[in-house]
Amino acid sequence: MKKLLALCLTLGLACGTLAGCGGSDESGDSSESGSSDGKVTAQVIEMDLTSEEYAFGVDKNQPELLEQVNTFIDTIKEDGTFDEICDKYFGSGEPEAVKSAELDASKDQLVVATNAAFEPFEYTKGDEYYGIDMEIAALLAEDLGKELVIQNMDFDAVCLSVGQQKCDIAMAGLTINEEREEYVTFSNPYYEAAQRLIVRSDDDAFADCADADAIAAKLAELDDSVSIGVQQGTTGQYYVEGDADWGFDGLAATCVPYKSGSLAVQDLLNGNIQYVIIDAAPATAITEAINEMQ
Repeated sequence: MKKLLALCLTLGLACGTLAGCGGSDESGDSSESGSSDGKVTAQVIEMDLTSEEYAFGVDKNQPELLEQVNTFIDTIKEDGTFDEICDKYFGSGEPEAVKSAELDASKDQLVVATNAAFEPFEYTKGDEYYGIDMEIAALLAEDLGKELVIQNMDFDAVCLSVGQQKCDIAMAGLTINEEREEYVTFSNPYYEAAQRLIVRSDDDAFADCADADAIAAKLAELDDSVSIGVQQGTTGQYYVEGDADWGFDGLAATCVPYKSGSLAVQDLLNGNIQYVIIDAAPATAITEAINEMQ
């Protein structure tokens, strides 16, 4: 997601800033990402397929850090700092670059594991990091009096790296889940999220769906001749493939994992897959960025 989205940071995401920057739009209208010149673009169906909470994954062997992180989350949500950060990505604010120091065991550092391919939560432009989680990481490191080190890796490795004590904390738009709790201890939640469906602008199969249940019902009717793209290791993959721990029955459609959501959406526009399911805020950011380049 990073390499592609780095070309175009899109502000004013369609999901808007709701209470505490979480929440979602249940309007049922597709994201305003269509094209008036006849070009096929990507569109987000603005209905939540799931209800999730994001949290940070802390090293199980650092209970003091967990307490500090929870206190910090409570503070920035109470004093308005969290809303100010969200406004930079969902509103009129200006995103701020976050720099990572080099890993040095001789220094007092906060080592953050992330997958910088998940705009607006974490992404890169050049050698600088941006995103809601990254700005929170910078403020957390400052609050702790530590130097910030960001380790960018595949999403599947984020929690594992913390579990192996290679990093102190995972900050990567992580949905709280028992499977991930094998590797990390989750902080207090800080963001309400959901999965959403992305379709091509010339696909009206879901146009008559009045609510999320209707969308889910149509998805359940698909067979394995239909391919749905997801970002590998994310909730979208569990939703499509099914997972008892997550409470997802799964779909008969073929699940196609990608390194990033942007690669999935690009393949959607190329006609190689029929749909994409990813988190709501990244879904909007990705479609707007890719559509602008069409």
